[in-house]
Amino acid sequence: MRGEPERGGAPLGTGTAPAYSERMVTPFPVLPRAERIALRRLCARDTDLAAIEPAAGPLPWRTRPAGFTGLLSAITAQQISNAAAAAIWRRIEALPGALDPVIFLRIPDDVLRTAGFSRQKIVYGRLLAEAFTDGRLSAETLDTMTDEEAVTAISSIKGLGRWTAEVYLLFAHARRDVFPAADLVLAAATADIKRLGARPSPKALLAMADEWRPWRGLAARLLWHHWRAITDRPSFDDMQQ
Repeated sequence: MRGEPERGGAPLGTGTAPAYSERMVTPFPVLPRAERIALRRLCARDTDLAAIEPAAGPLPWRTRPAGFTGLLSAITAQQISNAAAAAIWRRIEALPGALDPVIFLRIPDDVLRTAGFSRQKIVYGRLLAEAFTDGRLSAETLDTMTDEEAVTAISSIKGLGRWTAEVYLLFAHARRDVFPAADLVLAAATADIKRLGARPSPKALLAMADEWRPWRGLAARLLWHHWRAITDRPSFDDMQQ
């Protein structure tokens, strides 16, 4: 979701009702009861966020695998379109044992290149696999950490920055208050619903998100939901269904 927002939908800051696509179909589960309760509390605090679901439909509960698989898919999606990332990920998944870090380290570079990994992503994937095989990273250990500790642990691996770590924690570990303020789509969606006229900087967006604590992760999910709806562009997760 990082990168330049897709074009389409209502112009930023118009204050007009968003033209949501009627073709949007959600194959994902509905929110767990605890998350629905938290979302009600969040929307009671912010009427702009509260207006998203009535127009865009129920917020889907998107999840990703925890551990090596979830972070490898995050590397796959970096700096390329969702369609390209989904196509490459399907080829990676099809490689026998590729989602096991021990076996991933044994897969020849030319096989990974044929699947669509660039030379840089091969390096990042192998460094990630080494971190899981030598015990520096594990889904279980990340579960015991605070949000900031987990972001630091993931970001210590070359190729995995703060944005990647935060998105992973949101979807693979269901962290409720993680907010990827560097995400351009979140900035564009916030500008649209708040009628700002221009995208806020990461620092400004993080400051705005402070009013959404302790549910900033749910706010991020709502904002992504809003942007997908007004642009009618599927996400990486949509393409995996």
